[in-house]
Amino acid sequence: MSAPAQTAASGPEPAGRRRAASLARRVLAQARFETMTMVRNGEQLLLLVILPVLALVALTATDLLDPYRTGDASRADVAVPGILVLCVLSSAFSGQGIQTGFDRRYGVLRYLSTTPLGRGGLIAGKLLAILAVLALQYLLVAAVALWLGWDPSPGAVLSSLPLLVLVALTFTGLGLLIAGTLRAEATLAVLNVVWVALAAGGGVIFPAASLPGWLSWLVGWLPSAAAGDALRACFLEGTVPVASVIVLAVWAGLSWAATVKCFKWV
Repeated sequence: MSAPAQTAASGPEPAGRRRAASLARRVLAQARFETMTMVRNGEQLLLLVILPVLALVALTATDLLDPYRTGDASRADVAVPGILVLCVLSSAFSGQGIQTGFDRRYGVLRYLSTTPLGRGGLIAGKLLAILAVLALQYLLVAAVALWLGWDPSPGAVLSSLPLLVLVALTFTGLGLLIAGTLRAEATLAVLNVVWVALAAGGGVIFPAASLPGWLSWLVGWLPSAAAGDALRACFLEGTVPVASVIVLAVWAGLSWAATVKCFKWV
């Protein structure tokens, strides 16, 4: 007599027996939430998209960057590298920093850090959200810039991607350091003031070498100036300056080391 055939259990698996989502799925879910929060916020949208695009149009419509044009480079060719760095400042530094500061104030960080997502997963989700927003910014700026006469080489575009990731990593660390050590209101004020200062005179739009004497030397050591110089060299000269990459890497290491040590979750 043959053994009875085994039958599969019918119906949905009981909730208590369901497997928990993997860490990767939890991080991706958090990244999706962070991304949508950033792009749906009106103030964030102004900072992330409208201001960089307006700056790009203004720079190509005026002669402010004409002294830095070489060869047959158009105004858009000279403007785009700085605008891309400005996008990183808006998303990784100011945008995410302000959001994190107020999440910390309202206790959101404390609760999320005790969930299965964990602190590491929360930070990873924020980083992925920043990269996702940066990708959207890149596409939008590129579309407007192409309309304005931007003509990059495919190699320069590909080389710019790892550079922008390094820049994003650096300014995310700096933004989280400020958000994790100051009160939310102070974080808002400091990040906005620093954003304006770096955009205007931090080597982002205009090279640090254009500043007078010792100020040029001092600004040249800032991550904003290193980022601007690296992207300009990438798009206009087809090279990646090692010195600028080293400066960015040092700032990234120092900012994240300080964030790990000093960040307060409550």
